[in-house]
Amino acid sequence: MITLGIDPGYDRLGIALLEGDRQKQVIIFSECFETCSADDFETRLHAAVSHVRDILHTYTPDNVALETLFFSNNQKTAMHVAETRGALLFAITDAHISAHQYAPQAIKVAVAGSGRGSKDDIARMLHKLLSIPNKKIRDDEYDAIAVALTHMVSCK
Repeated sequence: MITLGIDPGYDRLGIALLEGDRQKQVIIFSECFETCSADDFETRLHAAVSHVRDILHTYTPDNVALETLFFSNNQKTAMHVAETRGALLFAITDAHISAHQYAPQAIKVAVAGSGRGSKDDIARMLHKLLSIPNKKIRDDEYDAIAVALTHMVSCK
């Protein structure tokens, strides 16, 4: 089974492809895709969705796991992230791939064993659970790996 994990955003998009099953998972590919901050929102949304469509076409994952929207005090940012999630869900379902959504707390419980874990706790646990390439990894990429792993260990 190949699972694409996405930490949705219009400025930075965490993306991770994991292959395996409930018992063993391997990272095939992961990145933090960034859109151009000088572009307007619509252009950045198009770039993010086009990039995910390319990944869906190239890797043909069996399913996609997305992190749900975390409440934000910045309403403009929250609205743009919600719009990005909607566009991504359309692209995923348009490719006839099942989409699964997980709340940040459920991801923390699945990866770190506690819903109160910090981003550093999640990153530390991911390095213990998976063979992660030795490169600089942003939080968005770790979040995408974590949501893909959450889906894989949750599947029956």
